[in-house]
This record gives sequence, C-alpha cells and structure tokens, in this order.
Amino acid sequence: MNTSRSTTPIAASTWPIFVLLAIAGLFYVKWFPYYNRAFTAASTHSIGASILMGSAASPPAPSWSAALGYALAYGKAIWQAMVLGLLLGSAVQALLPAHWVARLLGKTGFGSVAAGGLLSLPGMMCTCCAAPVVAGLRERQASPGGAIAFWLGNSVLNPATLVFMGFVLGWQWAGLRVVLGAAMVFGLGYLVNRFVSPGEAQAADARLIELVDEQRSGSPFVRWVSIFVRMAVRLVPEYIVLVLLLGAARAWLFPHVGPEIGNDFVWIVALAVAGMLFVIPTAGEVPIIQAMLSLGMGVGPAGALLMTLPPISVPSLAMLARSFRPRVLTIVAVSVVGFGIVGGLLAVALRF
Repeated sequence: MNTSRSTTPIAASTWPIFVLLAIAGLFYVKWFPYYNRAFTAASTHSIGASILMGSAASPPAPSWSAALGYALAYGKAIWQAMVLGLLLGSAVQALLPAHWVARLLGKTGFGSVAAGGLLSLPGMMCTCCAAPVVAGLRERQASPGGAIAFWLGNSVLNPATLVFMGFVLGWQWAGLRVVLGAAMVFGLGYLVNRFVSPGEAQAADARLIELVDEQRSGSPFVRWVSIFVRMAVRLVPEYIVLVLLLGAARAWLFPHVGPEIGNDFVWIVALAVAGMLFVIPTAGEVPIIQAMLSLGMGVGPAGALLMTLPPISVPSLAMLARSFRPRVLTIVAVSVVGFGIVGGLLAVALRF
C-alpha cells in the first residue's frame, strides 16, 4: 500500500496520547489484575467458578432469567475491557497518523500477519472486546490477514490465560493451546490475505490517500469523540442482544455434562461448534473446562472447547460483519471449528 504521505503536525502531536492510553488502560484493566490472578492460580489451582453453569452439571433451562443472569455475569467481567476496546478502536482512527497502520499491517504478505499476531500479545482481550480495535484497524486499511491475526491472537495466545491454564488444567493443555493457537493465528491470517484481490488492494491504497487528506483538517479530539460514539451506538446494542440470546440458549449448546460426553468424534465436533458460537470473558474457558472435566467429561470435547471458546463468537462475528467480507468470516469460523476438532483428537491421542 502507498504510505508515502508525511505525518501531519496534528498526528505527530496526538500519537503519544494513544500510546499512553493503551499502556495505562491495559495496565489497569489487564496486566495488573492478571498478575495478581496468576498467584491465585498457582496457589489454589483455580481462577473461579465456571461462568457457563457454576458448579451444576448443566446450564439453566432457556428463560429470560437465564439470559439476564448470564448477561449480567458476563457484563461484570468484561465491561471495563469493552470500554477500553472502544476507546482504542476509535483512537486508532483519530489519534494515529493515517498511514501508520497501513505501513505496519497493510501489506498482504506474511509480514503484516506476523505483526498483527505479535501486537495482539499485550492486549489479552476477549474476542468481543478486541473487535472494536480490529474494526478501527480495518478502517485504517490494515490488511484482512493482519487484522485477523490481531483479533485471534488477543484471546488464543493470551500469555496470562496460558499461565492460568498451566496452573489450573496442567501444562500439557497450555502446550496444546500454544502449538495449535500459533497455527490458527498466523496460518489463518496468511490464508485470509491470499484472498485479497488486486482490485481490493488498489481500493485500499486509494482510501488511504483519502484518510491522509481527511486527517489534515478538523480537531483530532472531536473526531475521536465522534468515532467513539458512532462505534458504541453501532456495536453495543447488537452485542447486548446476542449475549442475552446466547445466555438463554446455554442449555441447548451445552447439554448435561457427565461421563456420557465421552471422546466420541460426534461429541468432539458438537462441542467444537458450540464453543465457536458461544461467548465468554477472557480466560473463561479455563474454569469451564476444569468444571466439565471434574464432572467426568472426556478430554476430547475439552480439547475442542480449548480451541473454540476463546477466539470467536456469534457477537464478535456480528460486530465485525462490516469490517470483513462474509467469505472471510465464514473461513475463519469454519477453520476455528476445524482447529477445535484437531485439538480434541490430539487430547485423546496424547492421553491428556
């Protein structure tokens, strides 16, 4: 992509504000709390109860109460990260020089995918909280593959979650997640970039020139507030509705958990699909899998959930429906299920 335009004086003065926001916000919302939680995981081998069904053997029956109960528990766990995601997603568009994102993530080779995946590591956000940032990156002409790698990497390669997983579930589970997670993040990012046509690349170059020109006029802070409000109004209502629906549908997606859910291939596929659709907070898969294993569920379905619960969900797919072509999101969803199936089969084969 063409990145020859020089940085405007306004952009040169506002990018440090973005950096400060990112560091301070992530420290307060993610880094410091997770640092303390790691000690809890090491000493107690637990990070809390399963948000899916608590200590019960099955989620509550579909009802308004089940929907509201899950939405409130989920919202309490993620609201700070969601606000931070909206702030960063809008700040990417308003405070950074327009060509910076395209220069780092705009190419359609593996370099942008690698950059996106590596930049995701300090974010440690769940799939829905990372979605506004991904939308902002795409608005600034990040390549589809680079943005996908950033999106998936936030949850799948989250260093804190891997530490929790090691102490709570065992380090073999963390190792499986790292190996398959790296293949998912960087492999899917590279695959998605292979579908970028020359016409799309030219359109991105043309749009980047427009963005550089737009940034030369107006106040960046007024633009920031405007983009933040627009993103919140567009993304949050549909997000809330879908979380409510999934909270009510828990009993359909996840049946009664016990020894009857064994390592049969059908169960591995079923749980892989359910995990891809459902929405959880950051590291929520750890207590969910811990609770299910304690109730006698097979390691195959657990391995499937390990790979499909965190990376995407129905709400996050909906939030990014305008940022990617439907074909791209379909490829990602189907591939995540595929990685879940492989994870389940490997958990069985390796006798976890």
